[in-house]
Amino acid sequence: MSCSPAAACPAVRPVTISYSDIKDRGSDLSLKIEQGFGPNGLGIISISDVPGYPSLRRTLLHLSPRLAHLPEETKKELEDPSSRYNFGWSHGKEKLESGKPDMLKGSFYANPLLDVPTTEESLITRYPSYCRSNIWPTRALPELELAFKALGKLIFDIGLMVAYHCDQYVAKGMKKQSDDGLEQILPRSRCHKGRLLYYFPAKDSTSKQDNDPMSSWCGWHTDHGSLTGLTCAIFMRDGVEVPCPNSAAGLYIRTRTEQIVKVFYEDNEIAYQIGETTEILSRGFLCATPHCVRAPKGEATFGVDRSTFALFMQPDWEEKLNFPEELHIHKELLSSRGALTFGEYTELLLDKYYHSRT
Repeated sequence: MSCSPAAACPAVRPVTISYSDIKDRGSDLSLKIEQGFGPNGLGIISISDVPGYPSLRRTLLHLSPRLAHLPEETKKELEDPSSRYNFGWSHGKEKLESGKPDMLKGSFYANPLLDVPTTEESLITRYPSYCRSNIWPTRALPELELAFKALGKLIFDIGLMVAYHCDQYVAKGMKKQSDDGLEQILPRSRCHKGRLLYYFPAKDSTSKQDNDPMSSWCGWHTDHGSLTGLTCAIFMRDGVEVPCPNSAAGLYIRTRTEQIVKVFYEDNEIAYQIGETTEILSRGFLCATPHCVRAPKGEATFGVDRSTFALFMQPDWEEKLNFPEELHIHKELLSSRGALTFGEYTELLLDKYYHSRT
């Protein structure tokens, strides 16, 4: 089942868990974890009432347009082609589903927990998407580093609470307690990556929107990491916050029954999505779902930009992934392979989507 512009998709709220509940290691949240992340879930939950989160979110997202509108020569200094633009500033390097360069949005990538993940040259060469160093606009926008790290660390800390309850749910299903669950894997990783996104106003875009009305801002994909923490977007016109100019815009998810739904959560909530690696490690007890972002349409959108932030919580590049015999994720890449490290898995996926290193 799908939906079209003529037939609006149903709008649904994800399973929501309060901060007081998610931080309580004595509470049994298995039912909510199953409803949100299980085989019949949307692959997303939201956490409400996180102390300090609203101000950290607003501070960072208000810096996004300032970063995007720095002089071109300044932004050029923030680019890192050797990492396939997975560190620093990126604009027009990714491709839409049509195959055209994506000029609709700009991204700034950094590891909010480690400025220098490693100094070992062989690793930097082998896994440049994770092992290279952060690039901050220290002179042009010095406040960005502090704001980026503060929000990234908070989302990471709450994500570890989510990970604990995910592990409890998976252990029940597998009838054994895992000694290597998400809560153990994520703290020892050096691969976490934050992405500050800025969607340019329609009048400033140098590229027409993708013909697919459903994925016009971000094409259909499934995150390949463990957990992705998401902020609710902020829309602005001339630096002033405005409501979303079109109710059809936003995050869409394709369910296991092939239904497409629009997912919405509140400004003060942090959403978490399951990634492919978690589905693999949990043997399908936790499930990733394809999702996309739809752009607003109509005259009301002119001059309106959008800023948001995602934290990709991922295993270390050296973490071994043992793939199950029954596999429906990237069969063409993994069917003939045994165990891979997360770094090797990532490089396979990047080769698939980007063909070769820049």
